[in-house]
Amino acid sequence: MSERAAPFYCPYCGDEDLRPSEQGHGAWECAACNRAFQLKFLGLLARGVRRNDAGGEEI
Repeated sequence: MSERAAPFYCPYCGDEDLRPSEQGHGAWECAACNRAFQLKFLGLLARGVRRNDAGGEEI
């Protein structure tokens, strides 16, 4: 697996000034709003990708 994916912006304030946190894997700190958060990949959904036979785009 390659390096960890980095978030592009803070989920709280939307600022892009993010730094990895010392709290562990997936933890990030936002310098703009002074919040810390953690991202975690839970897994793939069991239903997978479904085909839309109605002819329109599925939303």
